[in-house]
Amino acid sequence: VLVVLKVVCSNVFGPVLPCLTVLFLLTGLDAELSYVRNDVVNHYALSFNLLIPSETNNLHFTWHAKSKVEYKLGFQVHDPMAMALPQANISLQGEVPRTLSVFRVELSCTGRLDSDVTILMQLNLTINSSKNITVLNFKRRKMCYKKLEPELKSPTADKNNSKTIFDPVNAAPTTSTRVFYISVGVCCAVIFLVAIILAVLHLHSMKRIELDDSISDSSSSQGLSQPSTQTTQYLRADTPNNATPVTSKCYPTLRIEKNDLKSVTLMEAKAKVKDIAISRERITLKDVLQEGTFGRIFHGILIEEKDPSKEKQVFVKTVKDQASEVQVTMMLTESCKLRGLHHRNLLPITHVCIEEGEKPMVLLPYMNWGNLKLFLRQCKLVEANNPQAISQQDLVHMAIQIACGMSYLARREVIHKDLAARNCVIDDALQVKITDNALSRDLFPMDYHCLGDNENRPVRWMALESLVNNEFSSASDVWAFGVTLWELMTLGQTPYVDIDPFEMAAYLKDGYRIAQPINCPDELFAVMACCWALDPEERPKFQQLVQCLTEFHAALGAYV
Repeated sequence: VLVVLKVVCSNVFGPVLPCLTVLFLLTGLDAELSYVRNDVVNHYALSFNLLIPSETNNLHFTWHAKSKVEYKLGFQVHDPMAMALPQANISLQGEVPRTLSVFRVELSCTGRLDSDVTILMQLNLTINSSKNITVLNFKRRKMCYKKLEPELKSPTADKNNSKTIFDPVNAAPTTSTRVFYISVGVCCAVIFLVAIILAVLHLHSMKRIELDDSISDSSSSQGLSQPSTQTTQYLRADTPNNATPVTSKCYPTLRIEKNDLKSVTLMEAKAKVKDIAISRERITLKDVLQEGTFGRIFHGILIEEKDPSKEKQVFVKTVKDQASEVQVTMMLTESCKLRGLHHRNLLPITHVCIEEGEKPMVLLPYMNWGNLKLFLRQCKLVEANNPQAISQQDLVHMAIQIACGMSYLARREVIHKDLAARNCVIDDALQVKITDNALSRDLFPMDYHCLGDNENRPVRWMALESLVNNEFSSASDVWAFGVTLWELMTLGQTPYVDIDPFEMAAYLKDGYRIAQPINCPDELFAVMACCWALDPEERPKFQQLVQCLTEFHAALGAYV
């Protein structure tokens, strides 16, 4: 794997930011990912955690600068037992070379244990020894494996290891002794393993008894009871279905919809949006807000048709040159998911551009703080220049808005199928709107997984019936809302991050759920837990969630 890193400095815009580009080879395609565009650092691109093959031990970086740029280089590994600290063949601080140069970073596994190691390379760039420091964090992952023990050498081998002396007298006793010790060791290992299995089964049965007792106690006292431990990434507890403020005994029959991906041609997709098509001349593209392998989202300007002197800001979703016809079709089809719906917490498309010879474009109203997931992660970044102060009351208010938008969709019998923070946007007044999932698979590739059926799905946000039977309903949207609420309270963390996507259905069926976030009130986690009931009929309705969260929001305000 050869990673090419270009650092180019320009003196055009006053305080200079380094212009970074990382080029890497995808399967059958050369793709370019920009870390800095127009002197603005692309934090979204820096968040990519690229996987390095286990057989690759070196990364090569190519860099240069046009003016004086000082640097400091640092490394971190999350599991030093599995991988030694990376070593570079350049000094850890100095000046970026003025000519095109290559430096190497060595990634050496220790061979002590099997581990998926996360490596962080931090590059601090300073212009003209000023205090203006640009910090760039590059994350990589590499699988390290435990090395096999070397064969024991004969005790009669000479000290210089030049040759081995065969002693026919001592050979037989040595071999038999070795076999004896190996046999004893194997027997001890088997006994030890059996003892561990028995102990685990005993502890498992004891925990199940304690869990059943706690659930029965909670049903007679105070509704949902949640575990207080935060030591695990997920918890083992079947979602209680006893009395809570957000559940109800009466549920109307759910409308269940299969997620059958019908083959829609590009011509058919264009025909569906022909009535809202506009001329390319009315659209002006400005900054790139998000970028993936095949798609981009721009901040754009739309000229009013009746009054050309008037302009309004828009999001523009479009594709790159290498996008296939299938990807273009999916973008247009999925963009129509919320079309024709009107609610203050929904953001449907307003126009499209499908002119021949032009890349298809989808236009949505502009929200100046952009994607909700990226906004939450920006709030969490300690090194951000202007971190947004976000309160728990603000986060609950966002959850209420999402629940209101989803309640409207449920009344209109519209199933979203991909509710998540990545498919919401926010403005500077903390107004949240739900959007479609067009281009989400490309812009957030780590949130989607293919389980062998050639379909990328948001596995970590899906209800069990959606994973197993491909069935979607308003109740499965409620499940996804519970995960979205968890995203809000963790400021954009990834749910079930330690669980293999192929194992998600088995884990959910066995009663595993993501753990209560740190500093998340018990009452709020109880709302999440209700959303994750295995039986779709047991989950609350969105209108009930709105009422419950509104009451909790008012209670929070009473303490401010």
